[in-house]
Amino acid sequence: MAVDDEVAVLAANTAFYEAFERRDYDTMSDLWEHSDRVVCTHPGWSSLHGWAKVSGSWVALLENSQHLQFILTNEHVGVVSDAAWVTVDENILDGPENNTVAAMNVFIRDTRSRFGWRIVAHHGSVVHASAGL
Repeated sequence: MAVDDEVAVLAANTAFYEAFERRDYDTMSDLWEHSDRVVCTHPGWSSLHGWAKVSGSWVALLENSQHLQFILTNEHVGVVSDAAWVTVDENILDGPENNTVAAMNVFIRDTRSRFGWRIVAHHGSVVHASAGL
């Protein structure tokens, strides 16, 4: 069961980035829990609390004309009971610019979602070139 849960969480995590690349708000919305307990910290932004604010941020980002492509590396998943998290490096291809964001996505089990899991927290932090350890 644990391996199946890890596979399902990684599939939901991949769907999150694919929805972002496709600017697919419907899928993005289905991936998130719609409650006051969700929190999202986009790189360079203050933390947004509650689905209304988080949803608004995704509308703004997905309507942006800038096309982003994500190459995910260093992906690690953990599952404990009905909670899971994925840490990942988002290598973002943005035209001539490339950036890396270290991210953590926290999921809870939710059988009402087509993914079986929903995001309750996303945190992204830009990795500076001088930070290579």
